[in-house]
Amino acid sequence: MLREGDTLTLARHLPARFDIGVAAVFPMTGRLRLAQEVRQDMWRALQHVRGFSPVIRVEAQGDRLLLRAGGRVVGPAPKAVLEARIAALLDDPDKRARWGRSAGGRA
Repeated sequence: MLREGDTLTLARHLPARFDIGVAAVFPMTGRLRLAQEVRQDMWRALQHVRGFSPVIRVEAQGDRLLLRAGGRVVGPAPKAVLEARIAALLDDPDKRARWGRSAGGRA
């Protein structure tokens, strides 16, 4: 984990690298818990991808959070397909509600 000002990056390998990535906006909430919850669900969705290492970056922007989900992929991978799966995950209203409940509290 890396904290730089209002930005939190959750990654297993540093420096963090986004070979694939999708951005989404969230209301202000606990950045670390939000990052952990999104990372866990993204890993579940993409764990079959050989060489995938998830990265989550959460940046405070005024009264909202900009979250970038994706990560490093070692070897060939269908970038558009993987990014579509991440986008679908980030747009899922049930998951967003669960993440919000789990991350509620301090930003």
